[in-house]
Amino acid sequence: MEHTNWVYTSKDINVFRGIEYGLTDLMGGGWNNIVSGVIFAYLTLSVGLDPAMAGAITGIARIVDAIFSLLFGAITDGFYKTKLGKKFGRRHFWMFVGMVGFAISFMSFWIPATSIFGPGHDFIYYLIVYSSTEIFVGMILIPWETLPTEMTDDYTKRTILSGSRMFISATGTTLVFFILAFLQSLPSEEAKKNAYLLAGVFWTIMFVIAIFISYRSTWERPLTEEFVKELDSRPKLTLGQFLAQTVHDYAATFKNASFRKHLVIYLFSFTGKDFYATLLPTFIIVAVGLKDNIPWILNAFAAFGILSTLLATRLMITKGPKYLYQLSYFSIIIAMFGYVVVYFMHIHNPIVILMVITALYQMGRGILEFTPWNVFPFIPDVDRLITREDKAGTYAAVMTFFRKSTGALATYVAGLLLEAVGYTAGNLHPSMDVRNAITWIFFIGPIVLLIIALMVSWTFKLNKNTHAVLKAEINRLEAGGSKQDVDPETQKIVEELTGHAYATLWPEDVQL
Repeated sequence: MEHTNWVYTSKDINVFRGIEYGLTDLMGGGWNNIVSGVIFAYLTLSVGLDPAMAGAITGIARIVDAIFSLLFGAITDGFYKTKLGKKFGRRHFWMFVGMVGFAISFMSFWIPATSIFGPGHDFIYYLIVYSSTEIFVGMILIPWETLPTEMTDDYTKRTILSGSRMFISATGTTLVFFILAFLQSLPSEEAKKNAYLLAGVFWTIMFVIAIFISYRSTWERPLTEEFVKELDSRPKLTLGQFLAQTVHDYAATFKNASFRKHLVIYLFSFTGKDFYATLLPTFIIVAVGLKDNIPWILNAFAAFGILSTLLATRLMITKGPKYLYQLSYFSIIIAMFGYVVVYFMHIHNPIVILMVITALYQMGRGILEFTPWNVFPFIPDVDRLITREDKAGTYAAVMTFFRKSTGALATYVAGLLLEAVGYTAGNLHPSMDVRNAITWIFFIGPIVLLIIALMVSWTFKLNKNTHAVLKAEINRLEAGGSKQDVDPETQKIVEELTGHAYATLWPEDVQL
């Protein structure tokens, strides 16, 4: 079974190829920050939807996307059996479909619903268009994330491909906010009025070009007879069996004590970040009373997150994840206090002070986003000692599924709280009581979530040293070593990491 078209033709993998592959994360990073930092502000401040309705749109769509993502990976895995999958690639076919659909739905999102359907259809229009966009983004990212495995078996070359994502993603974040800030800073009133629409056009063009370059510069593993036999040998499950197996595998991950703590730290800290991003524009424009381009100028300071990520790379080795978590959370907590002080002291023209505070926040955010996914590769090794199985993919799926769900919840709760304190969309000059309430919601939400994550991080034991002990014990047992000969200190460490008595670890009745 020979395939000679470009989708099955491998090429040299170097830094330039890594950049070409990673360009899709220009959209990945940019889109995530549009979701958490722009869409709520657009729907409330520009479209005029009530905060609860705006929160419901993003909340419902993200839950739909989480369920879709759960199923779509299996769809792409089996798509090689179809004529389209054989000809265009089981991954690349869906990347192309997602790219075309994204271009249409994402552009449509920034077109006012009233100009198409007239008044009264805003909620349904934006819910459908935004949900469609989330699904098309999933169609792009899910197969794209499998490509390093498809393109090469070499660890170093895979690292080149995956490593480029970090900086490209951060660049996407910075460009998203810079473009919007620039458009809202133009002297033309017409440009300011249409800033979101113009930004949407620029974003769409930029993202689609980036995705297309990745699409045409990458390839898949050829469908040789041996590879097809390997794929066909995998168990065939009905949809019901697949869902039942997925739920079972997801639930089993919670038997891992290190993963339970890791997931709490990850979800609470990232949800706190979402809460901040959702409410920052409302806080700056409505509570503080600054111009509507200021939030996007401040968000463009995400570039500082690139600098802190470089620092975190070294500190991860020398200090470990617990230190990074605490450095990140304390930086963000101090920044949140700074925002509140600026508001209640009624500082005249506080732009420079807000820039300094935001730079501190963004450096903390960079470390916050860096740490969990750099801790993650150690987590499946803990499970290996518990179950003797390799379930890295399952753990990644659990993290992604719950992350999307909590991200939806953050925006929805923020909208409900704003409506509960009397804030109405489009009112840029509410009463002092409402402005105070907006400030406290903006402050308390992230603070509470980050403090919970901080307290759990103090009990997190997995680091370079304890992982080395864990890995050495796995290697000893794999080599036929007896569980009765375990070193007492090793036993204590692995019991802390797994949450299980040593006698129950490395079970003998597993079918290997």
